[in-house]
Amino acid sequence: MKLLLKNAHIDGIRYYDTYRKNGGYTVAEKALRTMTPDAVTEEVKKSGLRGRGGAGFPTGMKWSFLAKPEGVPRYLVCNADESEPGTFKDRYLMETIPHLLIEGLLISSFALGSNNTYIYIRGEYAWVAEILEQAVAEAKANGWLGKNILGTGFDCMVHVHVGAGAYICGEETALLESLEGKRGNPRIKPPFPAIKGVWNCPTVVNNVETLATIVPVIESGGEAYAKIGIGKSTGTKLISACGNINKPGVYEIELKVSVEEFLYSDEYCGGIANGKRLKACIPGGSSVPILPANLLLKTAKGEQRLMTYESLSDGGFETGSMLGSGGFIVYDEDQCIVRNTMTLARFYHHESCGQCSPCREGTGWLEKILHHIEYGKGKMKDIDLLWSVQSHIEGNTICPLGDAAAWPVAAAIRHFRDEFEWHIENPYEAQRRNYGLAHYADPMEAVA
Repeated sequence: MKLLLKNAHIDGIRYYDTYRKNGGYTVAEKALRTMTPDAVTEEVKKSGLRGRGGAGFPTGMKWSFLAKPEGVPRYLVCNADESEPGTFKDRYLMETIPHLLIEGLLISSFALGSNNTYIYIRGEYAWVAEILEQAVAEAKANGWLGKNILGTGFDCMVHVHVGAGAYICGEETALLESLEGKRGNPRIKPPFPAIKGVWNCPTVVNNVETLATIVPVIESGGEAYAKIGIGKSTGTKLISACGNINKPGVYEIELKVSVEEFLYSDEYCGGIANGKRLKACIPGGSSVPILPANLLLKTAKGEQRLMTYESLSDGGFETGSMLGSGGFIVYDEDQCIVRNTMTLARFYHHESCGQCSPCREGTGWLEKILHHIEYGKGKMKDIDLLWSVQSHIEGNTICPLGDAAAWPVAAAIRHFRDEFEWHIENPYEAQRRNYGLAHYADPMEAVA
């Protein structure tokens, strides 16, 4: 079932005329002409739509928290930073059907009473920002943005703001700091953005996919949308599939497809590339725990694991993971868990804003210890040291970046400790396997 990508195959769908000819902005017209802001919010609540950026918090509930003091402006901010490694579905949506996002923003702004709405997009997406700027200009030229839209008395303008390209700005309060022109450091909460957000005004921050999904929710009605999917995982979800699979790309799935079907069916990933066996998968972007093949396909209870928020987290981090942002990264039997974990640790160390000591210091130690193990200098006690360091980071930072750095390391040790031990016991064999070297070599030493 496709709701967001149903028209993605149409030539020219990124432009206003083609989008309009294929039913574009009819849902916005329905919302603005026939519904009240509270009625729109109520439909979103009924839909059970959960945030598609990673946390999975109910969207309608988040909207209902928005403070509405008299005489104070309210803001809607679209988080288009999408800096989670392995995740690229928002980019695809903005590149292909930018007007779907603009229409979703318009409806959401109407519901929230936001007259000025911002799209915060990461600096590396420069060409996507240009596409969005063009879409905003087309929407304004055709009366969908600006003053007195459709004669309803509602004013709304969308502004595209390009960030400098920092992972930390994917966290909503760091994003708001950056939007205000400050260093992108996360804020201590409370107060939450719904009370004091951008410029100390009530603000809702939602992900690109979340806001685009408002269109099919209002089109079909909240109750009808809630019938798609299963349980509290309602509707469809965009998944960025990559790694050692035959068909990498962006897929829209109904939230009840099994992991096995998604991974092996020709409709989706098409199986493991080159006839290899599945070793492991990170199902929700690089910050969520890795799962070995046996726990990826089946839950700890032996049930088929589904592509849902509940099923992927079944059993907690001991035997489960998270759907997260939908970055589905697949590893075949030849992939080295130690090497990949080191690469992730290097990323999180580089992207830490340095505001919190556990993250600022701990991410550096994670990278350093993993580097020693990977390049033949590790000792057995380093594995326990890694576990200790990550445990002192998790839950002890202002924002979730610390957790994002700790979870991959903890899961790698939990499920693949034997591979860490093998690296330490067989440093030269590990070098030959990973780098094809006939002798031990540390590229960091070569640079030095």
